[in-house]
Amino acid sequence: MSAPGGSMREQPGHDGAALVRVTISGTTAEVALDNGPLNLMTKPMLRALNDAFGRLAANADLRCMILHGGSARVFCAGSDIKELPVLGKDASEQKILIEDHMLRRLARLPMPTIAAIDATVLGGGLELALACDLRVVKRGISIGLPENNLGGLAGSGSVRITRLIGPSRAKELLFLGEPIAAETALAWGLVNRVVDGSALDAARAMAAKIGARAPLSNRLAKELVDASQDLPLDAGLTLSTLSQQKVFDSADMQEGVAAFFGKRAPTFTGR
Repeated sequence: MSAPGGSMREQPGHDGAALVRVTISGTTAEVALDNGPLNLMTKPMLRALNDAFGRLAANADLRCMILHGGSARVFCAGSDIKELPVLGKDASEQKILIEDHMLRRLARLPMPTIAAIDATVLGGGLELALACDLRVVKRGISIGLPENNLGGLAGSGSVRITRLIGPSRAKELLFLGEPIAAETALAWGLVNRVVDGSALDAARAMAAKIGARAPLSNRLAKELVDASQDLPLDAGLTLSTLSQQKVFDSADMQEGVAAFFGKRAPTFTGR
């Protein structure tokens, strides 16, 4: 359950480790990375994130989740290079599948999610942000997928970034391995907003607006948008019909209509 009345409550990370800090204020959860100055995506960090996202997925009261880099110098610099030489042929078992499971769990969270990026985001860090629904970045930061500089590959990042910005620009980022400016990322559709101040503050303001809207509608909208990338048109439209019926059956829609005619702000419950 979320903390009442806008109060902040912190939940422990995986096995009590302080690699990920989860706080809940009202109907918004914040997940802060806390793995040193670079927030490296070590195996313990991957497991801590997976655990955190699993707990948040089960919280029906949440209306938005913000992911940010905490007090680190960067949002997330990606994999810990020191781990790479020892993985070898066991990489899928030891890391790739763990990371893939975590990113899928993040992408499938039922509530809207926002990555608040106040510092450089590279490699696996960008793949983490790409698994969120929205990305808010601070002006002047660098964004990139430089894995090929080390002979590596942005696996899930290659797929998710292509769906956002198209194959030509995705290939430019992947082939060159060079970071781009936040303003370029905005023009390409890679990020949603570039702000002059704190990206976290801007994400919190966005989350407050999202939280004031009908949560059932937002969850169903997320489901439809995500499904539209995989389903044939007719199947997607069938799903939209079923989703609309759920909305018409909901108490939230009745409340929204009543509030409109009563000239007051609606109080949505997600039911």
